Amino acid sequence: MGELRADWRLRLRREDAHGPVCGAGVLVDQHTALTCAHVVRHPDAVMWLEFAENSSLDPVSARVMAGGWLREGGHGEDVAVLRLDSPRPRARPARLEPALGVGAEVYATGYAEGFDDGMSLKGRVGGVSGEWVQLDAVTKAEVVRPGFSGAGVCTRPREGRPGRVVGLVVSWRGDLGRPLPEDSRLAFSYLVPVDRIAELSPLVAELSAPDAWDHAFEERLDRWFDDPDEEPVKITVVPPGTGKDRSLRHLLHRADLVHRGGDSRPHLADHALGRISFPVGEYLAYWNWLLGTAGRPTGAIPAPARPVTLVVDGLDEEPRAGALVELLLRLRLLGFRMLLVFRHEGGTGWNTARDELLRPALLGHADTLLGRLESAESAGAIRRDVVDSASLASVTETADLRRAELRRISALPDPERQLPGLRALLRTLRTDLDRQGGR
Repeated sequence: MGELRADWRLRLRREDAHGPVCGAGVLVDQHTALTCAHVVRHPDAVMWLEFAENSSLDPVSARVMAGGWLREGGHGEDVAVLRLDSPRPRARPARLEPALGVGAEVYATGYAEGFDDGMSLKGRVGGVSGEWVQLDAVTKAEVVRPGFSGAGVCTRPREGRPGRVVGLVVSWRGDLGRPLPEDSRLAFSYLVPVDRIAELSPLVAELSAPDAWDHAFEERLDRWFDDPDEEPVKITVVPPGTGKDRSLRHLLHRADLVHRGGDSRPHLADHALGRISFPVGEYLAYWNWLLGTAGRPTGAIPAPARPVTLVVDGLDEEPRAGALVELLLRLRLLGFRMLLVFRHEGGTGWNTARDELLRPALLGHADTLLGRLESAESAGAIRRDVVDSASLASVTETADLRRAELRRISALPDPERQLPGLRALLRTLRTDLDRQGGR
């Protein structure tokens, strides 16, 4: 039917974190949620939002944001836009869809009495009823009831397109005025559609626009954060104020360290050293080395137990981009992985970062993966009794081909021509290692 668990589905409590469950809501970005105004009751009320389907996310208090009480006056629609008292960037917000077609199959999860853990009902989009839209249930038992107000009405996912929230449950109506839909001869659910909420709230209009997010970019970054075999240095261009920028904001929490262009380089050195184990009494030696004011400390450079991920947000906004790149080069020696974000393609420090950070990192990473591929091929041949240990060179055919490709790419004089080939080779090597069981 849709997402089995979704961070964006919220359960609301009134009064305090242990107050009575009073309805549902939809998280639309890390700072903002939607629900019904009649669930909140008063524009100055404090609500508690629970991530009912993700217990790793802490509940958070919220209150109606300025301009977010969309109930009063001739154009009100029983909607409240809530501002979270502290953001929840780890939570995946809902994908909003302003287009709504008659007959679309939809579902909603609410928290009716006796079902505090949630219950889901399904139906089809019917006709309009003023500014609301009617939902037709298959049976009266699937008409919404108290506890569903504010729940996101979500489309069924289609191939290549996940489910999207098209509106909020606002009410149900029966023809006999009874407490439950089952007691009526006719009963229907109603939603207020996203496009109507967007007419009343500029923020919702912005978040539901086609270019509000860059989900393809999010998926690529998620893969990069998840897989240490992805490129050890990644450069991306994120123009300010774009959907790509908004998506980046929601993923920065995945980094171990975030340095913004123009921030203090000494602070970056300090925070970076907090992520590694250096010899006792050697802090100042390493700190000065990272800042380029002293030579490299003697002895082996300690490597972290796992690669430390650093995001440099706005490298081209750094007044001394060259000095920052030098610091980053030293962090690379400590095994740090890096996402370098430029606000403008070709901005300050672009060529230096490409030539001194990106290209050497990709060449070194390709060599590392090649070594693992050679070992995996050799070990596989021995396990299959294809060859004895005295003639291993004859069974590393794939690795030999890939190494010849690396030599060809390395010989290219133009870095701009090298980089596409290196990225393609790294993808091929990861596939080879998966096939050999070397990852």
